[in-house]
Amino acid sequence: MELQQYWLVLKRRWLPASAAFVLVSTFTGVAFIRQEPIFEAQGKLRFKAADTTASLTGVAADRASLAPLVDGTNPMTTEMEVIRSVPIVQATIKQLELKNEDGELLTHSQFLRRLTLTNLRGTDVLQISFQSDDSELTKRVVDTLMSLYLQHHLQDHRAEAVAARKFIEQQLPDAEANVRKAEADLRQFKETNQVAALDEEARVAVEEMGELQRRVADVRSELASADAETNSFGEQLQMNPREALVMAALSQSTGVQEALRALQTVESQLATERARFTETHPAVEALLVRKANLQAVLDSRIAETVNGETLKENPNLQMGDLQPALIGDYVRTEVRRRGLAQQANLLASAGSAYQKRINQLPRLEQVQRELTRQLEAAQTTYSQLLQRFHEVRVAENQNVGNARIIQQAFILDRPIAPRLESYLALGGVAGVVFAIATALVLDNKDKSIRTVKAARDLFGYTLLGVIPLHRQPRKLAWGEDIDQPWAEVVVQTLPRSPISEAYRMLQANLKMLSSDQVVKTIVVTSTVPNEGKSTVAANLAAARAQSGQRVLLIDADMHRPHQHHFWNVVNDVGLSNIIVEQTEPRAVVKHITANLDVLTAGVLPPNPAVLLDSQRMASLLEQFAEYYDFVIIDTPAFNVASEVQAVGRMSDGIVLVTRPGVVDAANAEFTKERLEQSGQRVLGQVVNGVIFKNEPYSYYHFLQNYYGEEVEEATSVTTRV
Repeated sequence: MELQQYWLVLKRRWLPASAAFVLVSTFTGVAFIRQEPIFEAQGKLRFKAADTTASLTGVAADRASLAPLVDGTNPMTTEMEVIRSVPIVQATIKQLELKNEDGELLTHSQFLRRLTLTNLRGTDVLQISFQSDDSELTKRVVDTLMSLYLQHHLQDHRAEAVAARKFIEQQLPDAEANVRKAEADLRQFKETNQVAALDEEARVAVEEMGELQRRVADVRSELASADAETNSFGEQLQMNPREALVMAALSQSTGVQEALRALQTVESQLATERARFTETHPAVEALLVRKANLQAVLDSRIAETVNGETLKENPNLQMGDLQPALIGDYVRTEVRRRGLAQQANLLASAGSAYQKRINQLPRLEQVQRELTRQLEAAQTTYSQLLQRFHEVRVAENQNVGNARIIQQAFILDRPIAPRLESYLALGGVAGVVFAIATALVLDNKDKSIRTVKAARDLFGYTLLGVIPLHRQPRKLAWGEDIDQPWAEVVVQTLPRSPISEAYRMLQANLKMLSSDQVVKTIVVTSTVPNEGKSTVAANLAAARAQSGQRVLLIDADMHRPHQHHFWNVVNDVGLSNIIVEQTEPRAVVKHITANLDVLTAGVLPPNPAVLLDSQRMASLLEQFAEYYDFVIIDTPAFNVASEVQAVGRMSDGIVLVTRPGVVDAANAEFTKERLEQSGQRVLGQVVNGVIFKNEPYSYYHFLQNYYGEEVEEATSVTTRV
């Protein structure tokens, strides 16, 4: 609900709401009188960010700092929760034997309800307040609570120091063992890898590597020169160095040369004898045998000389003076070449060894650095633990704390309760709340329709018009109402009034419906009596007649007819006479003004439903529709007379009049259901008797401001159907 709707509810239910307000205010006053005085004692604690003692000694200064664990939090809030904790509160209760009204010790929650902790704004001071009906007891509670908190505060700090010392004592042996292990690992690494000073070794290795590379280059240059000489000798001698060495040995062997010369002599003789004799001649055969023997001796001596070396075919065993010299140079050159090659290999091996060592140096340095860091870390940890151990032992004996009592408990000058202003405020607020609740409950139980929106939402029909509430009739001095029937037809009596304008808007909306579909005969009814449907019908007829159309207003309410009162005519004959006595309609219809005729109800019959639900009634309506431009039928309320359904089916549609505050939701829903079941054609809805002050929407406030005094609600309204 909107705020304005609440205000409207209060306006409707002001009397029970006022009674509820008075009742609550009275109850609050009685409670104030019976309330016993409550005293309050206050004490103050001051907190410092760091303890002065710790700051002066330089020991455990960080431990004594009052700092929050989480950013953005107030450490004072944490200390306040410590004061409220169960151990401190229970200790205070037991020490002072605080009891409640039943003679039992106070519970933790009961104590906290009397305790107030306040962090004074802009300071590091905590105010502790306690309330009780015993002033001296209140003071002792605050002093005891502060004392117990300070003891707990110091014990908490000392407990931290004791726990830290025990922890360090447990860690010291492990830290010392870690130092020893790190030293042993570093020593074993140096021994295994023959490391003394890796930096110096790396520098020397680089220098030696450069020298080796230079020497290798020189040896390789000499080796290349020796290779060239060896190749040159080999090309001249057509043999390799080993073969040359073997041939030199054979040429210098006396036995080989003697056997060679003897063999050559026999071969010469054999050649001479062959020239003289045949192959079978004894001389030739003897020489052949001798040659073979000498050849065998030569081969044997050659084999002994070469010592298993392989000779090429047909070697030249007799050399001149130059070849042995060349062979000697060839062999010496080969020996020198082989020596240079071996030297180059040795230098290369040494270089590889140096290079391998150099390649290992970064890894060794990394391992050494890691082991060194581990040793330094272990030594640092051990040193710090020793230092902390001595500091913690000193801190155990210090009274380290951040809180001090700056004000012992004192009792306020006057009791804090009961306070008259508090009870007045409480009573006023409670009274207003109870009054509003009473008004809302009563209004919620009231099922009557109160606003235009509620009526429109409930029925769901087209809103054809909104008619403001009329003024009440004036009264004579002796108390009788002035009988002014013309005052009901304001469209005729007060044509320039805002009320008349509302009726003209209604007939304009109906005329717009007629432009889409033929609407000449309408039935005006309501859900229940006293909703003003007869007044609406009369004024609608007058407004339609003023627009230049010929209008007939028929009073078909044969239970409580009213149209003859509105138009100040005699109801001697009317609709009932035409139906029953077959009277001529022209003789019965009464002419009111230009374009407006009225057919009154006539003599009231015992059974109106039979008359209205007849063929004669249907024929009359057809005749009237042919003669008049517009026919308006005023019928009884829909829920009190069954003939409304019959007349509604004979017409072009029904206009339903609804008045807020008269009809309720139950009757409205029943009417809507019957209209739908009977197949009635409902043209729309007219909301009558609207009090704009009760409407929560700005449109109706605009109408109220526009109409002004013409639509004010009267204190007592004489309502006509």
